Amino acid sequence: MNELTKYVMYFFLGGTLISVSTYLGSHGKGFFAALASTLPVISGMTFLLIYLNAGAGPTVSFAKNLIWLSPPWFAYVLTMMFGVPWFGFAVSFAMAMTFYVLLVSVIRVIIR
Repeated sequence: MNELTKYVMYFFLGGTLISVSTYLGSHGKGFFAALASTLPVISGMTFLLIYLNAGAGPTVSFAKNLIWLSPPWFAYVLTMMFGVPWFGFAVSFAMAMTFYVLLVSVIRVIIR
């Protein structure tokens, strides 16, 4: 498979997941929207493609770094969950992204 074909496939896969999540969420099906958003399809495809292109070592490295990035992701989600009712979407999203980037930066320093 050539590079352009791979990236077009990634684009459509990601867009499909976002569309399904948005559709479900906007119809009051928050659990299923969250499930669609967190299905390991993208990371699963990434695992497969890293493995096929580079082997086991880089695949395991990717998995380990996903674990390290889980705490910032939880902080991001919790900030949105509690912030939106208090501050509205825009402020909460800005705070959540700021917390996420700060925590990722701290974790990056710790794992170096």
